[in-house]
Amino acid sequence: MLRAGTTKLATAAALPICEQQRGMATLKDISLRLKSVKNIQKITKSMKMVAAAKYAKAERDLKGARSYGVGAKAFFDNIDPKTEEAAGETKKKQLLVLITSDRGLCGAVHSSIAKEAKNILNHKAADVDYKLVTIGDKSKAALQRVFASTIALSGNEIGRTPPSFEDAAIAAQAILDSGIEFDEGTILFNKFKTVVSYETSKLPILPLEAIKAKEALNTYDSVDDDVLQSYSEYSLAQLIYYAMKENATSEQSSRMTAMDGASKNAGEMIDKLTLAFNRTRQAVITRELIEIISGAACV
Repeated sequence: MLRAGTTKLATAAALPICEQQRGMATLKDISLRLKSVKNIQKITKSMKMVAAAKYAKAERDLKGARSYGVGAKAFFDNIDPKTEEAAGETKKKQLLVLITSDRGLCGAVHSSIAKEAKNILNHKAADVDYKLVTIGDKSKAALQRVFASTIALSGNEIGRTPPSFEDAAIAAQAILDSGIEFDEGTILFNKFKTVVSYETSKLPILPLEAIKAKEALNTYDSVDDDVLQSYSEYSLAQLIYYAMKENATSEQSSRMTAMDGASKNAGEMIDKLTLAFNRTRQAVITRELIEIISGAACV
């Protein structure tokens, strides 16, 4: 009992010093964390302003770019109706073109594309062979670990500047020159709806041979092989350009929303840390005053 009591007395005697040291250390930690959160809030606010300016420009450009996608999509819908099924075909070669960018901090814009691609690849039939073309490092990074063997082509340096038709033409030419053989293709991108919403969408693409095999192509007059080849190459660039514009607008709006949310969260954290800092500082001051008064009383 004596040992237990002695231990308790020793612990009680050492407690004020330990609490004071712990309080001073906590005060310093809170101060450093408060400063760090304030710096983060400045960065997120700046990123929100930059994203808002880029979003305004991207939305203006999107109105003109949509005509490219609507025209090319109408052609593919006319020659390849949804009711038409491929008969007697046991194996298909499919192409997936994923439209993302190299930059993050924009919510689930890129992960939604990767999630849709994984869903397609995980639920594919055994006799279907998929090849991936990743435009943007984010889609490649998300799929490289599990589906590295299916990635046939990748491109980066996307997202630093607004996408142009030249960028889409380079991507389309790279696909055509790569020698990838496919019977059908799909472009995965995020379609812009409102400032706070977007929709992961698909665009169909067909190679030249598949276009020639469509019976509905006879509805178009004076379509020879040279014209059809030129248009198939141009329509691929059209669809990629349209998808890149839609995705860029969705990315900027999502980044603006994400940075706004991050700034608000940082503000709430600053308020809580400021309150904790003031309470801790008051506790330290009170403890020091008690020690001074106690020492004066003993003297």
